[in-house]
Amino acid sequence: MPARFRKDLQYYKFSLYGFLKNLKFFDPFLLLFFLEKGLGYPQIGTLYAIREVTRNIFEVPSGILADAMGRRKAMIACFMFYIASFVVFGLTSGFAAFIGAMLLFSLGDALRTGTHKAMIFEYLRINGWEDQKTHYYGHTRGWSQMGSALSSLLAALIVFHEGSYQSVFLYSTIPYVLDMLLMISYPSVLDGKERGAGLKDIGKNYKKVVGQFVHSFRNPAVLGAILNVSSFSGYYKAVKDYLQPFIRTFALGLPLMVGLEDKQRAAMLVGVFYFILYFLTSFASRSSGKVTERVGRIGLVVNLTLIAGVAAGMLSGLFYELGMVLLAIFFYFLVFILENLRKPAGIAYVSEKLDQDILASALSAESQAETLFAALLALVLGFCAEWLGVGYGLMVTSVLILLVFPLIMGFISRQRKRTRQT
Repeated sequence: MPARFRKDLQYYKFSLYGFLKNLKFFDPFLLLFFLEKGLGYPQIGTLYAIREVTRNIFEVPSGILADAMGRRKAMIACFMFYIASFVVFGLTSGFAAFIGAMLLFSLGDALRTGTHKAMIFEYLRINGWEDQKTHYYGHTRGWSQMGSALSSLLAALIVFHEGSYQSVFLYSTIPYVLDMLLMISYPSVLDGKERGAGLKDIGKNYKKVVGQFVHSFRNPAVLGAILNVSSFSGYYKAVKDYLQPFIRTFALGLPLMVGLEDKQRAAMLVGVFYFILYFLTSFASRSSGKVTERVGRIGLVVNLTLIAGVAAGMLSGLFYELGMVLLAIFFYFLVFILENLRKPAGIAYVSEKLDQDILASALSAESQAETLFAALLALVLGFCAEWLGVGYGLMVTSVLILLVFPLIMGFISRQRKRTRQT
């Protein structure tokens, strides 16, 4: 029976980090905000693609830099970029300005992704709790989802009171300033082994980590694990905001709060639906370890949840086009739930195959593959939504993943066979 982790002070810091990070009050209304500003679905898809491509470009270099000079510094810098992005979104309008805001957001994401997970796994290694990765990360991610649940209700109240989607960006700066201060309190031991004090040390460590990084990814098993985990997460990132027009359509069709403006009615129902959704995803994330133990094979968990999640997305689009909006929302919920059920298991699955000293770099590579999928699918979904409708766009995007994934895994399987033969 594996030793269980202890809920000490650092556990609560990790949990609070995720809780504050997910107080993104704009999140349930981002797509509706863009539509309100007069952007079409192709422009929205382009913005999402710009966000993902920029993150992709800086993902691995930022992960390597975090391993080389210290992870806490990288995390503090990421929050500075996030806050700057929120200010631009909150005070400007127009497609060009939004591109600038997305670029700032992407730089923050590039510094964060992989880095904080590496800090968690480093803490588990120090305490001898490495066999508890799925449970521990699932618990802390569960608090992130609780933050999203509370954020949805608070965001709905902000929109209801202010009468504007734009104001939620400025309110989002408050929890992010608090999270940046929390990061300063993290122990220095979580910076990792490769940190250096000066530019010479940073350059030396950078080269060393790059060498370890390239060596690790010559292993087809590692590459296969990364593509498995990242493909569905990329799909989830590309499609998740399109739930918002589904809920708005449902809200405006109900004979409730008819004395209020359409935006206020939609805002309240969006807030309630997202609160319920994130409460469910929090439970799913916390249950990831138990589900993995019950199934017995972590690889089987990530494979089954990928197929089920994409199928749920396809059914959601179908039911939306058939006019069964509530049923479409139900299946959309399943996409969110399955992503949060599989994510802790998937990250643990990838991390088991990697050198701990380059963990931030390697997890950033996983996130990089994820952003590539998200960028491509965001463009496909944006243009399909404009030409065919949102429901059909979701169906086309889902079918693409179901067709492409077996081809990718087949290629990895062939590479494994060649490696064994040589």
